[in-house]
Amino acid sequence: MTLFSILSPLDLTLAVTIAFVAGWIKGMVGFGMPMILVSGLSMILPPDLALAGLILPTLVTNGVQALREGTRAAVESIRRFRVFLIVGLIFLLAGAQLVTLVPASTFLLMIGAPVTFFALIQVLGAKLTLAHPSARVEAMASAVAGFVGGMSGVWGPPTVAYLTALNTPKQEQIRVQGVIYGLGAVALVVAHLGSGILNAKTVPFSAVLIPPAMIGMWVGMRLQDRIDQASFRKATLLVLLVAGLNLLRRGLWGVTP
Repeated sequence: MTLFSILSPLDLTLAVTIAFVAGWIKGMVGFGMPMILVSGLSMILPPDLALAGLILPTLVTNGVQALREGTRAAVESIRRFRVFLIVGLIFLLAGAQLVTLVPASTFLLMIGAPVTFFALIQVLGAKLTLAHPSARVEAMASAVAGFVGGMSGVWGPPTVAYLTALNTPKQEQIRVQGVIYGLGAVALVVAHLGSGILNAKTVPFSAVLIPPAMIGMWVGMRLQDRIDQASFRKATLLVLLVAGLNLLRRGLWGVTP
């Protein structure tokens, strides 16, 4: 079984390029890889193959991000956000089992809606603020993140919104995102080995996207201190908004790119 038996050389080249861009943006702002990967890959590949492709690069890059400041800091983040992780895991596993039962148009809408909503409210400058951590709000945010993540591999928007609402310091927020997304990626691997999305045909494709994603992430991290991150983040959000709107268009009026 070769990669070219499930996608053309052109599609593979485009997929590798998308993985590099996704890694680059993740290296700059700490999030966005699953959204960019699934949005970009879904423009050239079937939704289930796009989902399979993002799983292993997401797992590896988030592991690097989570452990960048050491194991002790990562463990402390797990302890602090244990409610988010536990509830999110439960809903992620539940959502993953529904992937093969959901029509492609619904699948695209479920990806596009959170991507568009998150990007739009951030571009417009809206901010959600919590004076103190709330177990109830944390559980609600993680339930949404987990369920959508299980369906689409995208659980960033609710997570980032919650961390931003807590005014989490930048470095801690990046580390916490790595921990949450990393553990979620482990669960996603297990869940989609069970759902059949990740199989003997799709694992090689997902593995091929790891190197370009890691190279892109390395470049992004090197540029993080040299480029105005606020401006770059706004540009990233605009790209995500366009990608999300395109997914909504495809979900509402057809699945062709």
